[in-house]
Amino acid sequence: MTLLHDMPKTAVINSRAGNSGVNTAATLSLIEWLTGDECHALDEAGLVAGLGRRLRALDLPIDRLTLHLTTLHPEFIGRTFAWAPGEPVEIHDREHGSRLALANTPLMKAQEMREPLVVGPGESPHGRWQHIDIFSGRGLVQLIVAPLCNADGPISCAVFATRRPGGFTSGEHDLFERILPALRNTCELRVLRQCELSLLDTYIGPMTASRILAGHIRRGEIESMEAALLLCDLRGFTELSNRLPGGTVLGLLNAYFDKVIPAITHKGGEVLKFMGDAVLAFFPGADATGACDAALTAAKTILDEISSFEYEGIRVKVGIALHYGEVSYGNVGSGNRLDFTLIGPDVNIVSRIQSVCSGSGEALLISSPFQQKADITDAISIGRQPLKGFANAMELFAIAC
Repeated sequence: MTLLHDMPKTAVINSRAGNSGVNTAATLSLIEWLTGDECHALDEAGLVAGLGRRLRALDLPIDRLTLHLTTLHPEFIGRTFAWAPGEPVEIHDREHGSRLALANTPLMKAQEMREPLVVGPGESPHGRWQHIDIFSGRGLVQLIVAPLCNADGPISCAVFATRRPGGFTSGEHDLFERILPALRNTCELRVLRQCELSLLDTYIGPMTASRILAGHIRRGEIESMEAALLLCDLRGFTELSNRLPGGTVLGLLNAYFDKVIPAITHKGGEVLKFMGDAVLAFFPGADATGACDAALTAAKTILDEISSFEYEGIRVKVGIALHYGEVSYGNVGSGNRLDFTLIGPDVNIVSRIQSVCSGSGEALLISSPFQQKADITDAISIGRQPLKGFANAMELFAIAC
C-alpha cells in the first residue's frame, strides 16, 4: 500500500528529504492506545480528539483530522467528526442527499477504490476537496485520505491534513500507514454499534431496542406494565387504496406517517406497530397522569397536523382512540423468529374504542380510565358504549379539538 498516489512531485522530493521516520516506541504506544480500554471507552468525538492530540504530541503537523463514519440509517449516510488543535470537535450528520456534494471528491474516490490517496491544493484527477465544509478556508496544503475498509459493510474514511509547506514527510506517511489497521478496527466497532442501534431504533423503537440489547430476547419473556395507549387510524383508506395507483398510496401513507409519528415520539411515546394505515403507540406510565397528558397532547397535535394535510390533492381524516391500562410487553413467535408486542385486554379495548370512533364519526375518543388519570376538564361523555368482545359497556368521552 502506498500513500503517494496523487502527491505533487515537489512534495515527494521534500518528504524524502525530511524526517525519515518517527520514534518506533512512540508509534507502538499510539497503536496500543487505539486498541486499549481507554480508547474503547471513548465516543467518536473523544476518539478523534484523543488521536489528534497524540499525533501532535509526536510533533506531527496535524492541522485537521477527520473521521467519516458510514452507517446504515434511513435518513443519514453517515457522520463526520472533525478535529483541529485548540478547537471543539465538529460533528456533521450527512443526509443521503449530501452524496451529491461529496461526489467526485477524494473522499468518495478513496472509498470506491479502497486505496489511500494523497492530494494537494492543486488540480487532481480525483476531484476537488477545498469546497467541503470541514476543509474549506483552512489553508490546508495536503490531505492523506485513507479508507477504513471493513470485512464487509460500509467503508468509512480517515483524513490527515496539514498546512505545512511540502506536506507530510515520508516518515510521517509511514506512521499513518502503521496506525491505520488499529484505527480501522476501533472505528469498525463504533460503526457496527451505531448500525445496530440505528436499525433497532428504526424498526422497533428505542425502548424495545434497549430491551433487546439488554438480552431480553427469549420467547415468553414478558413484562407487565401500565401505559397510555394510542391508536390512530386513517379513515377511508381501503377505498383510497382500491382506486389510487400503488405508488400514490405509498406516498400518501409515508406523508401521513410523517405527521403522525413525530407527534408521538416528541412526547415520549413509542410506536409499536404499523397496522396498514393504523399506528399503535404506547406511553409508559410510571407517572400515569404524565403518560396520559403526553398521549393526549400527541393526539391533539396529530389532529392539528392532519387538518391542513394534503397529498397530491388528497385530503384525509383520522380517528384516534386513547386508553390507559395494564399491558403485557414481550416476545412472541416461534423459534428464532420473534416479535416484541403488547398483549392484554386493555390493548383490545383501545382497538374497540377506535371502532366506536370510526362508527360515530368522532375524531378523538378516550376511555373513562384515561379520563380519570389525565385529569381532563373538557371531556364530553358520549355515554356507555358496547365494545365488541367485552361483556360490559364502557363510558367514552369526546374531546373538543
